[in-house]
Amino acid sequence: MATKNKLSRRTKIRLHIRKRVSGTADKPRLSVFRSNKSIYAQLINDVEGVTLASASSASKDIGENKVTKTEAAKLVGKLIAERAKESGIETVVFDRGGYLYHGRVKSLAEGAREGGLKF
Repeated sequence: MATKNKLSRRTKIRLHIRKRVSGTADKPRLSVFRSNKSIYAQLINDVEGVTLASASSASKDIGENKVTKTEAAKLVGKLIAERAKESGIETVVFDRGGYLYHGRVKSLAEGAREGGLKF
């Protein structure tokens, strides 16, 4: 079965991942969304359907710095780890959102690990 374009292919992969990955209050899901300009991360409790913390490269903290997209992704990872620590969260389940674990997604994950999150 051939897919029509990149978006439908990514959606198919994303759904395949989401069948297996689910977050709880103790171990939330670290969800990543990557646009052309920014990268966003959320800690989600799927049992209750609530977002516990979020961070993005579009925020004023990171957006003001003149850094590359990959460096900004690493800063977002550190920021989400910091916000998770404030909420008392140490371990998460990583959801790459259908993107390859490469480039900005990998950089965000490494930044979160450096910030103290375990996954």
